[in-house]
Amino acid sequence: MTQNSFPINEATWKVEKIGVVGPGIVGMPMAALLASARIKIGTTAPARVVVIQRNSKNSGWKTQAINEGRSVIGGIEPGLDAITAQAVKDGILSASHDFEALSEADVILVSVQTDKKGFEPDYGPLFGALEGLALALKKKPPHKIPLLVFESTLAPTTMDTLIRNHFKKHGLEEGKDILLGNSPNRVMPGRLVERVSKSDKLAGGLHPQTPNLIEKLYNHIVTEGTLHKTNSLTAEIVKTLENAYRDVRIAFSAEIVRYCDKHDIDFFGLRDVINERMAQSDNASKDPNAVPSGGLLVPMLGVGGHCLPKDGILLWWRNIEAGKDTSNSLIINSRDINDASPVLTFRQAEKTFGSLKGKRIALLGVAYRFNSEDTRNSPTLTLANYLRDEGISYILHDPYVKPQDQNLLKYNQENFFTRDLGEALKGADVVIMCTAHKEYMDRMATIRNTPGLSGLMDACNIYPPAEFAEAPFAYTGIGRGRKPASEEFTRFVFESFRAMERGLARELLQLIEFYNKHFAFDEYNKVDFKVVQKLARTCGTGCEIADPEKVDDVPEYKGFKTRLAECASKL
Repeated sequence: MTQNSFPINEATWKVEKIGVVGPGIVGMPMAALLASARIKIGTTAPARVVVIQRNSKNSGWKTQAINEGRSVIGGIEPGLDAITAQAVKDGILSASHDFEALSEADVILVSVQTDKKGFEPDYGPLFGALEGLALALKKKPPHKIPLLVFESTLAPTTMDTLIRNHFKKHGLEEGKDILLGNSPNRVMPGRLVERVSKSDKLAGGLHPQTPNLIEKLYNHIVTEGTLHKTNSLTAEIVKTLENAYRDVRIAFSAEIVRYCDKHDIDFFGLRDVINERMAQSDNASKDPNAVPSGGLLVPMLGVGGHCLPKDGILLWWRNIEAGKDTSNSLIINSRDINDASPVLTFRQAEKTFGSLKGKRIALLGVAYRFNSEDTRNSPTLTLANYLRDEGISYILHDPYVKPQDQNLLKYNQENFFTRDLGEALKGADVVIMCTAHKEYMDRMATIRNTPGLSGLMDACNIYPPAEFAEAPFAYTGIGRGRKPASEEFTRFVFESFRAMERGLARELLQLIEFYNKHFAFDEYNKVDFKVVQKLARTCGTGCEIADPEKVDDVPEYKGFKTRLAECASKL
């Protein structure tokens, strides 16, 4: 296909059937909202939406649940259950195990999770689904040219080098038999419907006209956000960058909070001053259910979820494959810093409470994020594994996580888990608050009045410290020092952050130059740093990329330098 040819006339495009592969935290709200929108593009009847879920041991149940009008996402998800139920009742939304239900689809959203395997993507589940999809599309009517939109996060170059070739292997050529586009999700557990409708969204494609079709479709559900059209490689870079830079900012915040805790300095007061100076203030210091979006973020028990622990690796993948040195990468070093958090949090608790050998610990909150059931890469499970290895008694509790949760089973933690808060607190010597679920906020008195409790560690910024000023047990929390930060220390943190963000920008520029040199197959698909900078800024959780200026001096305070600022000075 040449850049001037395009097999679909946008003005006469028909969308009668939409497929969604994978009803997870992305696919389920997208399917429900697309059905609820009753989309009529080139037709008089609303497009039907069919969800495809493979009949697996862990997830096969989702098909029946959707067909019964139930959302398959647990936790607190405002609006999603009602939207799903109504769409099924109206006959617009359904689910199936059979990929052949998509052979006549006009649009297919692919929402299958991607993971990492060491320092490369793990595309096993994704390409397992794409194999079934390709076989179904080989049976499509000749006049159908389905638009495939990848909501999944993809490592840069994946769309062109892997996905294009996968379909070509099956006789389905991009631009002739199918159209390939990507619109990487920006959803967030606990706010799925809100994030789809209100967030700005990227619309990328291998051909410059493909994003127009994505925009035409998604304008029906992205009602308060803006669609930003770009090429696929840029969309892949921006998506992985957003999470990589968030991971870096959490790591930087972790470095600072560890110093603060060691020297009894109030991190949250410092955080608010720093973010105000950078014009990046938010309400997350005081509201445990607010989403941190400032420059300095809120360090907690650790970094979990599906995206942050892997997306920096995906962003770097082709460079690592080519043998590029990662020793001074802020992105790679941040992974080490954040991975250390669960164990360091436990050691901080022991500094306040004394040795916890022979004590019983209640870990409250297994999901990585408040009001969610999502346990992927949960730092609570990392801590639980450590406690088990150390022979320390513990129990896990979460009101939303299912006893048969696959990650509980993966780490053999199911026998240490309960959904009964009373059972979790019974006999507990120490409570560690791991996740800021609303239920724990509502039941603070129950937790505070646990008989025989000798210590409470707030590792998720859920409770105001004043609530425990007169408590009959010891209290500590991450960043809860008593002394205000001096102006000298505040200035050091500010300057260190500026060094870090400039270093991150230089690292990003080097990555972009590599991708343009080796993987941009035409002028349209080249990546522009300024465009990436602009598109990243549209992320609702904050992604202000600095200009890539050289860092000449590493800020220092009483012998303390941050590891990330030192990395920045070497780029």
